[in-house]
Amino acid sequence: MIKRLRNYWQNRTNRRRFLWGSLGSGFVGAGSYAYMRLWESGWLEVNRHRAPIMKAERPLRLLHLSDLHASKAVSLGYLRRALEVGLELNPDLICLTGDFITWKYRQYDEYSEVLRALPKAAPTFACLGNHDGGSWAAGTMKIGAAHSLPVQRMLKKAGIRLLHNEHTLLDLAGHTINLVGVGDLWNRECHPQQAFAELDDQYPTVLLSHNPDTKTELAAYPWQLMLSGHTHGGQAYLPGVGDPLAPVKDKKYVRGLHRLGDRWLHITKGVGNLHGLRFNCRPEVSLLEIS
Repeated sequence: MIKRLRNYWQNRTNRRRFLWGSLGSGFVGAGSYAYMRLWESGWLEVNRHRAPIMKAERPLRLLHLSDLHASKAVSLGYLRRALEVGLELNPDLICLTGDFITWKYRQYDEYSEVLRALPKAAPTFACLGNHDGGSWAAGTMKIGAAHSLPVQRMLKKAGIRLLHNEHTLLDLAGHTINLVGVGDLWNRECHPQQAFAELDDQYPTVLLSHNPDTKTELAAYPWQLMLSGHTHGGQAYLPGVGDPLAPVKDKKYVRGLHRLGDRWLHITKGVGNLHGLRFNCRPEVSLLEIS
């Protein structure tokens, strides 16, 4: 009798522990999901870096933004707020390194009005990303447009100059620099020979390239600072594991400013995201002081 009672209470206790454990795991899971989607995905941070690539009396203030990813998960209202945060840093130059949209976006007119705030504040230039249209978006994933014309028209309407395998010479705030932009690697539109043709390399060169993996094939060309996005900083950073979701071959370069010999590579974690989620990897706007 005593043994039966002991077994009864033991089984009851085990069931109760299982029930409360399951409920606890469910609450933790739901809480984590809510945090990733409703809090961290919109919890912007501002990061500042200094890239010494030229001599100057005062640094050139460059605002680097990337991976806005306008979509159902990333609203234009949120993007407008993020751009306002960036413009409060009073940049001399604004560089956007691709992935303006996620897959099949449609609100281009409204989006261009949001982006128009940037060139009103400072000269603004851009390159394209893999989600903006091309062979990867339409072919490999079958989720986007076969070409980037809608994004190109949106940028033009907003007053933003697209550098698609081309370069320009800029005189800004007492600085003269080359600005080069290449097409996206995954869309097979990265053509550095065309982009750097007839470049005057007596001036420092800032290179816009969406995917940081292009650093290898662009190594033979004259640039001092490369700006990239694409990784979202990994979008989920797991302590002890790292950035398993970062869509790059070289996992050493996922976020932040890195020195590559006498060159620099800056990879921003991006403003937007995919699927509305971030974990331990807040979105960012970045200000680089080039000096």
